[in-house]
Amino acid sequence: MKPGNLDRMFPMRVIAVVAVMLSFGTAGAVSQAPLTTLRAIHAITNDEARKAIPVDFEATVGFSRGWEGLLFVEDGNVAIYVRPATSAQLDPGDRIEVRGRMQASFRPLVIASSVTLLHHGAPPKPLPATFDDLIRARDDSMTVTVHATVRAADLIATGGTPAVMSTRLQLLTEGGHFEANVNSSDAEALKGLLDSEVDITGAAAGKFDDKMQQTGVVLYVPSLGNIKILKHAAANTWTLPVTPMDRVLFLYHMNDLTPRVRIQGTITYYEPGSAIVLQDGLKSMWVATHTREPLQIGDRADVTGFPDAHERLLTLTDGEILDSHIQAPIAPQLANWRQLGYWSSNSPDGHLYDLVSIQGQVVTEVREATEDEYILSADGRLFTATYRHPPANAGLVPMKQIPQGSIIRVTGICVIVDANTISPGEEVPFTVLLRSFDDIAVVAEPSWLNTGNLLRLVSVLLVVVIASMVWGITLKNKVRRQTAALSARSEAEATLERRMAQLEQRRSRILEDINGSRPLAEILEEITEMVSFRLNGAPSWCQVTGGARLGHYPSDSESLRVVQTEIPARTGPPLGTLFAGFAPGTDPDPSEADALTVGSRLASLAIETRRLYTDLLHRSEFDLLTDIHNRFSLEKHLDALIDEARHDAGIFGLIYIDLDEFKQVNDVYGHRVGDLYLQEVAMRMKHQLRPHDMLARLGGDEFAVLVSVIRNRAAAEEIAHRLEHCFDEPFPVEGYVLHGSASVGLAIYPEDGSTRDSLLSAADAVMYVSKHTKQSSSNLQSDRETTGLTPNDLT
Repeated sequence: MKPGNLDRMFPMRVIAVVAVMLSFGTAGAVSQAPLTTLRAIHAITNDEARKAIPVDFEATVGFSRGWEGLLFVEDGNVAIYVRPATSAQLDPGDRIEVRGRMQASFRPLVIASSVTLLHHGAPPKPLPATFDDLIRARDDSMTVTVHATVRAADLIATGGTPAVMSTRLQLLTEGGHFEANVNSSDAEALKGLLDSEVDITGAAAGKFDDKMQQTGVVLYVPSLGNIKILKHAAANTWTLPVTPMDRVLFLYHMNDLTPRVRIQGTITYYEPGSAIVLQDGLKSMWVATHTREPLQIGDRADVTGFPDAHERLLTLTDGEILDSHIQAPIAPQLANWRQLGYWSSNSPDGHLYDLVSIQGQVVTEVREATEDEYILSADGRLFTATYRHPPANAGLVPMKQIPQGSIIRVTGICVIVDANTISPGEEVPFTVLLRSFDDIAVVAEPSWLNTGNLLRLVSVLLVVVIASMVWGITLKNKVRRQTAALSARSEAEATLERRMAQLEQRRSRILEDINGSRPLAEILEEITEMVSFRLNGAPSWCQVTGGARLGHYPSDSESLRVVQTEIPARTGPPLGTLFAGFAPGTDPDPSEADALTVGSRLASLAIETRRLYTDLLHRSEFDLLTDIHNRFSLEKHLDALIDEARHDAGIFGLIYIDLDEFKQVNDVYGHRVGDLYLQEVAMRMKHQLRPHDMLARLGGDEFAVLVSVIRNRAAAEEIAHRLEHCFDEPFPVEGYVLHGSASVGLAIYPEDGSTRDSLLSAADAVMYVSKHTKQSSSNLQSDRETTGLTPNDLT
């Protein structure tokens, strides 16, 4: 995945939105009383929803992700998707009032003009659901619980500025695969999820292609607390025995009960033994087939196969075709680059697998082993038109030669080049699959006033000028030869001095950048430029181990003579490789190795210096035992939060936590058990927090939490109660069962303090009172058990 190149999921009720009517005065809106119950809203059809019916109703939040504009609400046994007007974050169980208007989509949804929090309540009770329920959208937008096995667990960057990290799970349940997006950035918690059997609870939604056809299922999960592990994996993933690569398929096993389906349409593309495309109106389908029988493009046909979807691409596999031999040709849809290259799940007018026609200017053409490619330019963007070669026994048709610069119109099937590039709302590289060279029509020949003709004209003029000047050059040649030799020698020496000075300047600037704040990628590219400069302009590039390729990587690198040297590390494997390319047939020169050696040493210094800086920065702000923020980091964030709250007149909370009787753990069980206990405590407390809350260890058995986004004191108190009660369950550590507890103190800015020290003191004071109260109660109970006194006796 591209960093920051996110595959965003869209709920079933969010898809096919062309125009969002946020204004109550929008033309065409129906003037009528608003619908006031979710049941009445849920009964509205898409045709009715297009009239922008007003709504004003109460419901309970099932899932909210403010930074992505996702909100699912329920009331009773009905639910709907709401597109909120703001990015405010709500909690499951919040009772809200929603005002807005209806809008048509995959199913009707609500465009909210306002969302008002009424009070907090219990989250909706989840319904048990199967894969069949989800894929058929029976519980669309409802809170459901699904029994599944975790196949993959990763952190991803989701929408927002800056981007917010969340968790994406791939799960397998009886009936198929589905995805879950979890509001959590806890990377440590993901390690124990792989291959675990879980009950996962969240809001049901779907994934779609650019024609609003469903391609998958996704659950939106409020927190890691909504994932109940029923059975851990039988073995740690990273302790499994190593399987030889040529035997991995020995363990493959699948039980696919997907029924066969039948579709109808006109054949618009046929590649024997590989694929066929059927189109019916605005719908089209790619069918993988083993059929090699002669089929006629333009015939009406029936196809049977098995539905399949990967990376938002919907297909049929193992297709069988029945050709009716009745012609029903499809007219190609005229399109521009934007219509074919922009992928959107918000509208049903995509062109994937459609028969299209697009005009462009020929940039170049390439014949490859299996296909011919024409690279075209349209609207300032490049795309390709591809003709795949027929089977070898059919004979290879000569490639149609088209002069560079010609304007042509190509007709064929619009296909995504690489499914991994699909990201809704972004441009996606595509190609037009040609059925034959007849699908290419030349619209305009290249102009005679082009680069090639101009070069020929200039060449002729130069020959005439040179011929007229030969006689003068011949006469003066002897006189000027000695002068030229002396000048050349002086110029060579001066050039060498300038180059050495420039090289030293470049090297000094690189060393300054290494010790500065310039990004590492820019420094490595500057090093490749220095190597290229030293090698008289030869292209140079760098491949970082496990990272990007930087520098000038020539497109014809395979034909060059390439010299390389490893970028050494002080310890361990090399950090990467530095390359330089030279014209084929040239002889090696010692200066090549010298230039690459100097460059590799500078690259090694740059990489290791930045890694050391990154490690030191992490150590300065994170606790080495628990890997959570330390006191320094907490105080820095607290100061920043106070400045922000003063400017915005906001409030936030500071929670102080002190472990009870922690010294006894070290005294009785030893410091190793004490350290493991602290790590378990930190992990358990993190699971009680929201993604934007911050947990820090102040030292010893003292912790603190910054609750940055709260509405009032009650919201912060609820989080403090959760932290206090997370100690209710015992801690299994090294074969021991420890019963722990903690004393908690809460301070609210600015009510309890307006400076860092005053807030810390206020929270510590409340915590001290809580701890003292616990100790007094414990001593009182101990006295009663020892003396046998009743409360009346004590008074």
